[in-house]
Amino acid sequence: MKIYISIDMEGMPGTYNWDQEKTNRPAVRKAMQDHVTTCLQAILNSRQAGQINEICIADSHSGGDNLDYDITSMDKRISLVSGGPRPAYMMPAFDSSYSMVFLLGYHAGTGALKANMDHTYSNSRIQKIWINGMRMNEALINAAYAGYHQVPVALISGDKALQEEMTQPMPWLEFVCTKEAVAKFAAKNYSPLQVNPLLIAAVNRSLFKSDIPLYTFDSPITLKIEFHSTAMADVACLMPHTKRLDGRTVEYTDSDYGVIFEAIMALVTLASTASI
Repeated sequence: MKIYISIDMEGMPGTYNWDQEKTNRPAVRKAMQDHVTTCLQAILNSRQAGQINEICIADSHSGGDNLDYDITSMDKRISLVSGGPRPAYMMPAFDSSYSMVFLLGYHAGTGALKANMDHTYSNSRIQKIWINGMRMNEALINAAYAGYHQVPVALISGDKALQEEMTQPMPWLEFVCTKEAVAKFAAKNYSPLQVNPLLIAAVNRSLFKSDIPLYTFDSPITLKIEFHSTAMADVACLMPHTKRLDGRTVEYTDSDYGVIFEAIMALVTLASTASI
């Protein structure tokens, strides 16, 4: 059994704004490290531990420089992907050899009501994003990438607004709620004494599940992004095969979700070069 864990930060317990999440804030880093450590301890202490060959952690928030390397000292089977830019953004080094995926510290999608630090990939560039007409968040985008590789997402931790977003498209999930928003940059964070037992129980249930459904999209797959400005859409359209729908909205279609997955970051990166 191989387990892949992609971690973000906005849905971690103890966080509430982006300034507080910067690398010079050790208390927030510790809260994140503790949440991931609790998950790893639950895996390593489970009755399934002897069947696990690898646990790969992808540090997937911002520059991928948030989780200390010493977390790999917990067990020789643990590896850590850090740094960026990199292929497959929040799912680097992932392939079909993994058995299941955990997404830790995730958050609601851009425009969600009462969601702490809501955004999808880029708060400063993406106004709205859809795939096949469905409004997306990062958890859904990454779950579909796992499904593209025939690997299920079993567990997610994050804020209450994300939990509400995931209920309809992925009702089978083990979801651990870490906090609820008071406003975009204010949150009611739950105590680790509440969150940790829930996370441990969810990990154990996940490890013993079989036939977890895959989250996938039917082909052809159409990505649509509404950017914050027309200038961003201008430069995004420098990518071949894009279609301009209006001043700020770009569409991109392909039969391969792997191409769509990489196209999102390509379009967002292009948009970042615009003068606004």
